[in-house]
Amino acid sequence: MIKLNAKELRNYDFKENKRNKKDQKDQIKKNPIYIILDNVLDTYNIGSIFRLADAVAAKQILLCGETQVPPHTRIKKASINTTEWVDWEYFDSAKSAIQSLKCPPANDLQCRAGKVQSDNSKLKVIAIEQDERSIPYTKMNWELPVAVVVGNETYGVSKEVLEMCDSIVEIPMWGVNKSLNVMVSLGIVIYKIIEMRKDQNF
Repeated sequence: MIKLNAKELRNYDFKENKRNKKDQKDQIKKNPIYIILDNVLDTYNIGSIFRLADAVAAKQILLCGETQVPPHTRIKKASINTTEWVDWEYFDSAKSAIQSLKCPPANDLQCRAGKVQSDNSKLKVIAIEQDERSIPYTKMNWELPVAVVVGNETYGVSKEVLEMCDSIVEIPMWGVNKSLNVMVSLGIVIYKIIEMRKDQNF
């Protein structure tokens, strides 16, 4: 499998290597981790999350609401071109993204009626958020497939999305600062998932 450093990723000629890129992308074994961005506004955060998603070979990023999408100069810069290697999709809301993961559009009505089972029927949706219902991320029994939701840098994950989640986790804070950067929080949690699920695909 291809391995590129930051300079090589930034300078990779996608037009010239279009066929090779597709073959190389197909060789990357994706892990059943979905990342949902609920109105994440900072384009450098978005780009960094693409870089993280590539690092863990996440299945897909779901960009929702006011979240900017590639191609975007600052996303491209922060992602060091991993936007070209990570699968992503835009949704008008995180709510619709979750619904699509649980019941893909091809069989949505039958899925919701319980007549057919989605490939992601066992998927759990977990939000990273400070909430009275949250538990420490280290106490979560992480199972795959999983979708991890992160929210707006100021307001966090929206209330309606929290209601749709199977669980809510948070990262303990021992200093004066109440929260961590959204990408940092996501990185901590996703690597914990990998640590706990080494028996599943990793």
